[in-house]
Amino acid sequence: MDNRALSLLHLNGRMVDLQRGSVTDESRHVVTLRPQAAEVLRVLAAKPGEIVTKDELMQAVWGKIAVTDDSLVQCIIEIRKALGDDKHKIVRTLPKRGYVLEGGAGGGQANGIRSFMLRRQFWLGLAAGLVILIGAGAYLLPTTKSKAEPPAIAVLPFENIGGDEKWGRFAVGVTEDIITDLAQFRDIPVIARTSTEVYRGKAHDVREIGRALNVKYVLEGSLQVDGHRMRVTAQLINAGTGAHVWSERYDRPAAELLDVQDEITHKIAATLVGWQGQVAEAERAQMRRKNATDLDAYDHWLLGIEAKHRMTPESQVEARAHFEKGLTLAPDFVPILRDIGLTHIVDIDIGSAVDFRTSMDAFRKYSERALRLDPNDATAHLNMSSVVSDTEQAEHYRERALQLAPNNPDILMQLAWACGGQQPERAIALVERTLRLNPRYPSWWNFPIAQAYFAARRFDKAYAAAKQIGESPNQTAFLAMSAAQLGKTQEASEAAANVLRMKPDWTAESMFPYPKFRHETLLPEGAAKAGLPVCMTPGQIASYSGVYRLEECEEERAKADTAN
Repeated sequence: MDNRALSLLHLNGRMVDLQRGSVTDESRHVVTLRPQAAEVLRVLAAKPGEIVTKDELMQAVWGKIAVTDDSLVQCIIEIRKALGDDKHKIVRTLPKRGYVLEGGAGGGQANGIRSFMLRRQFWLGLAAGLVILIGAGAYLLPTTKSKAEPPAIAVLPFENIGGDEKWGRFAVGVTEDIITDLAQFRDIPVIARTSTEVYRGKAHDVREIGRALNVKYVLEGSLQVDGHRMRVTAQLINAGTGAHVWSERYDRPAAELLDVQDEITHKIAATLVGWQGQVAEAERAQMRRKNATDLDAYDHWLLGIEAKHRMTPESQVEARAHFEKGLTLAPDFVPILRDIGLTHIVDIDIGSAVDFRTSMDAFRKYSERALRLDPNDATAHLNMSSVVSDTEQAEHYRERALQLAPNNPDILMQLAWACGGQQPERAIALVERTLRLNPRYPSWWNFPIAQAYFAARRFDKAYAAAKQIGESPNQTAFLAMSAAQLGKTQEASEAAANVLRMKPDWTAESMFPYPKFRHETLLPEGAAKAGLPVCMTPGQIASYSGVYRLEECEEERAKADTAN
């Protein structure tokens, strides 16, 4: 909470969120800065009223990456535009010296920033008190569940077994880092550290804590150091029933202190939350036991996600049915809006029988609405990267998604999916990083994994992932083509037959109705080896709604037309 408070500034009548890199004007319009521009603003804000040289800014933002002064100038232009600083009174230029961030329209030595900094401690103290009061009040006052309210989670201070003060500090650090990482997953609220700190070193009843903090789940853990080995345990408990939902133990060398802390916190965060995390799975299990008439918006979202991730044409229809019911209860529930949009793009990628333009229009509509309602939702930004046609703008959305959720494995894998064909090396790096965060990954990840390795011509790994993919035309095609490239003729033939059973008019040319792979020879080469048709016939072209054509197929059709 402290970091969040420190990141908010008022400049030129606008609210600046340094942590998010966003500027909100008086009409509540939000402008999200590019990551580099946001970092320039953060560096300037750290020294209000002081000169920050160009060299300082270049070093802080770009480090050893070689860029020209124009990169910095463009960032300054973007910041001024977002702040409405047409007369350059908020961000002043000192020729041949650098820049100064002032606090008010009159430019009086950062009076706005300085007054904010002077008031900061008062507001932080008040906010901390309010959090404690609210936490206590949750026990005394009746609560009601919104139709789109996700379950909250509280992280209790990790216990230091052994009493060594050094490791006690580490236990505090682990607790704070887990809370910080969990806070980046926007689908499940995490209670602030100040509300759970009161339980440090005290005997407690998890069910009582759940009532006091109004949370459904409690994460507790311990740290024990024995010589050169360190053991960290963590367990997730349903605060309503006291039942254990999940537990894990991490044994690592004690000397690897900082590396271990990062690994543990990221793995715990990745395992707990997100689409396939333990909290979401526990909620889905409960929803499956409910009567369908009792479900509310959040529960429909959970069951819709479960269906979407089965990655079949039928499951996308089922997912949309749940999402649409949820939207009737909560029309502005962002997780449903962004994910119902995703079902349309999944339909396209797995090879469902859909009209490409209609599906893309639906994807665009839901993605734009989700981002409009929540400009800080990472998945909404990632969705938009697949909507826009401008390459630079798409990359801006992807960078923003990573900035908002750097350790969210679902975001990382979606990004690998989005860039897998065009940037296979980048996609594979993302895949490998994501698998380190969550080695027990959900089955839907196999599609982007297979695609990334296939695009890089690493057919052995593509084949291994494709063996675990759900049944749909394009997913099965990856199995057929990968097997064929590895000389597994019988398996390739059987998979190819399954592709044509599911979609008799399947061709490599129509597999993806938009430019998907950087190397255009990949699909026709793999399809031909697997015995799958490569080019669309003139009749298929007439009813084809996509925008992509294989060059070799265009040449074949032109020759056929000439011959006729």
